[in-house]
Amino acid sequence: MTLIDLLLEPLQFVFMQRAFAVTLIAAMVCGILSCWLVLIGWSLMGDAVAHAVLPGVVIAYLVGTPFALGALVFALLAVLLIGGVRATGRVKEDAAIGVVFTSLFALGIVLISVFPSQTDLSHILFGSLLGVGTAELVQVAILGALTMAVLLLKRRDLVLYAFDPAHARTIGLSPRVLGAVLLTALAVTVVVALQAVGVILVVALVITPGATAYLLTDRFGRMLWIAPTVAAVSAVVGIYLSYFLDASPGGTIVLVLGALFALAYLFSPRHGLIGRVIRRRRRRRTAPNRPAPAPRLP
Repeated sequence: MTLIDLLLEPLQFVFMQRAFAVTLIAAMVCGILSCWLVLIGWSLMGDAVAHAVLPGVVIAYLVGTPFALGALVFALLAVLLIGGVRATGRVKEDAAIGVVFTSLFALGIVLISVFPSQTDLSHILFGSLLGVGTAELVQVAILGALTMAVLLLKRRDLVLYAFDPAHARTIGLSPRVLGAVLLTALAVTVVVALQAVGVILVVALVITPGATAYLLTDRFGRMLWIAPTVAAVSAVVGIYLSYFLDASPGGTIVLVLGALFALAYLFSPRHGLIGRVIRRRRRRRTAPNRPAPAPRLP
């Protein structure tokens, strides 16, 4: 069997074709959004929203509505609660995030245990990529396209908000509105990525691509290309590994993402650990050859 045959073998199954499509859409959207989350420092916010959607998904299954609707409602609810607690009390943002997302996640776990369902709800936690149907694929495609369109159309304003909110305010932009746009995009993106990797691992898709791109370039424009590329490559390689190893696709996708981040962390030309060590040693070797400074007159 040739390499081409190995690559084409999974694609003969319709469920694998849908899995590739859903994962690529989710990876591209998460990769683009992750650039802003990393720059602004909202990594913990991504984690919070990803876990807070659990009760919404469970309630949606119990009442028979699309799970994306319940997930989106609770994602937006988590954003509002975090903002409200931070703005109206002494609690700082990180503490508000910790309280809100753990409480909502615990509510989801309680609902799963109290209201047993004929449907196995464990795939909410770990993803059910190979069980994605046509309706879910269309849903993911629509939500992903809307989110990506908003991020790209408002790219300049959001970049200015990320780097200098004060300057954005002086030229007539509203940092509050731009922050709300990003948080809403985060909520929708989490719903898109849930199908691929589940609640627990979705935070990896909305953080790791941007963090990897941040190590590889100093230009935000390049980050917007590198991050979705890293996410898409991880998605494709992860699905192939899951197929041939008979492993969880969500887990293999995140492992590939982690491996690419580790490579960037070690070997990035400018910001990699090994590169920094080599440059430090070179400076130490050349330091003794420098002429000594002339003594100062008393």
